[in-house]
Amino acid sequence: MGNDSKEYKDKKAFFEKVITLYGRNVVLEALQDNSIEIHKVHMANSNKNEGVIQTIISLAEKRGLTIVYHDKAALSRISKNAKQDQGVALDIIAQSYKNAEEILKFNSYKLIALDGIQNPQNLGMIIRSCAAGNVDGIILPKKNSAKISPLVIKASAGTLFKLPIYYCDTLEDILPKLEGSKLYALSSHAKESIYTLEASKKRVFILGNESEGISQSVSKLCNASISIPMQREVESLNVAVTASLIAFML
Repeated sequence: MGNDSKEYKDKKAFFEKVITLYGRNVVLEALQDNSIEIHKVHMANSNKNEGVIQTIISLAEKRGLTIVYHDKAALSRISKNAKQDQGVALDIIAQSYKNAEEILKFNSYKLIALDGIQNPQNLGMIIRSCAAGNVDGIILPKKNSAKISPLVIKASAGTLFKLPIYYCDTLEDILPKLEGSKLYALSSHAKESIYTLEASKKRVFILGNESEGISQSVSKLCNASISIPMQREVESLNVAVTASLIAFML
């Protein structure tokens, strides 16, 4: 039973790191990038073996990858996007995609947590800024958030796998467990400025939904609300720009 249990846990942990991409150009670009670890290539039986499809097959064979052929219905269940998969999907292994429980092992960190970020382009730009700046990772809930997708990868400009992304079901699951952490909600209405924060070993900056901001349930878990002071009566910044400022400022 113990072995079965360990085997099941290992398998589950492996598949948590698997992200499925779809679309001919996206798959082609991923296969051309040897830094991306690939698990499996999925193709529709109905594809004509020519042009981009032939190039994809050749690249997959050259890399010694498994190609699995499916009928269109089965492929659309894998891609979860029948309208845009173009008969091709790809499972990549994102070693940087980790369970948020792993954060509990660390004695110090500076993290950005995302609460209800829906726009894939914003998510990709946030990942890029955090990878370039002084951030140890991003907490990305599975519920009510943009998923890692071709649009996110494109917007991240190849930085997706350079920074730990910690997944959880919801922020309400993980934030209460981060004992000793300062949890800061970014809000344009907050009185306290981001420039006046005291130093702290464990800091999490929470960015809210593009139009509604941070949810009430997450806001209640925070130690403080902080703002980025604005000039000339500008009300707020795009969430990806806010992430950039945090990544490089603190």
